Amino acid sequence: MGIHHSTYYRWQRQVLTWGLEALRPRERRPPRMPNQLPSHVEQRILAFSLAHPGLGPKRVAAELARERWGGIVVSPNGIWRCLRRHGLGNRRQRLALVAGYQAPPEPERPEEPPRHLDAPHPGALVQMDCFYVGRLSGTKGRVWQYTAIDANSSYSWAELHSTDRNPAERFCSALARRVAAELAAVGWHLEAVSTDNGSEFRNGEFTSTVTALGARHRLIRAGRPTSNGAVERVQRTIL
Repeated sequence: MGIHHSTYYRWQRQVLTWGLEALRPRERRPPRMPNQLPSHVEQRILAFSLAHPGLGPKRVAAELARERWGGIVVSPNGIWRCLRRHGLGNRRQRLALVAGYQAPPEPERPEEPPRHLDAPHPGALVQMDCFYVGRLSGTKGRVWQYTAIDANSSYSWAELHSTDRNPAERFCSALARRVAAELAAVGWHLEAVSTDNGSEFRNGEFTSTVTALGARHRLIRAGRPTSNGAVERVQRTIL
C-alpha cells in the first residue's frame, strides 16, 4: 500500500520526536454536548417517568422542580430528549416497559391441610363460649352471653346471666346440662364439648359436669382446625 510522500515525512517527524508510539491510533472519547444533562439527573428523570408512566414531559418537569423531588430544574424539552435517548419518548413506550416487567416467580408454598371439624352427627361436637354484653338497665353487675352450638347441625343455644365481674362456671355448667338434655330428648348423645382457655371453663366444676354427662372436654388452641370459630360467629349474629 503506497502513501503520499507528505504523509511519510509527517509521520517521520512524529516518530523522531515522540517515538513509534506516536503512530498508534488514538482512542476517541464519546462526544459530550455542553448542554447534556448529568448522569444522576438523567437517572432521576428515568426513575420518575417509569414510576409515573402516564405523565408527559411538562408534568414531569413541574414535579421534579418541587422540593419533595429534589428541586431539579430541567426544561420539558430536556426531559423529552432524555426520555427519547433511552427509547421512552412517548407514553406508549413507557407503559409497555412497565407492563412488560415481570417479577421473578416466588417458590410455591406448600398447601395447608384443609381445616375440618370432625362432627359426623348431632352431639358429636358442641362448641361453647362466653361474650361480654355490658351493663344493662335493670340488672346488677355485668351481663354475659353464654353460647353453645352443635357443630353438625348448627343448632344453637344462648343465655344471658349477670355476675359481679367475670363469667361464672355455674352458668357454663348449667348450659352444658341443658344442651345434653335437649339433645337426649331427640335421640342424640353429647359426646364432646370444646371451649377456649377461659377461667370459667378450666375450673374443676365445668370439666366434672361435662365428664358426668358422658362427654369429653376439649380445650382449643388459636389458629387450629379445632378452634371455636362456629360459636364465635353465632355470637356475632345474635348480637
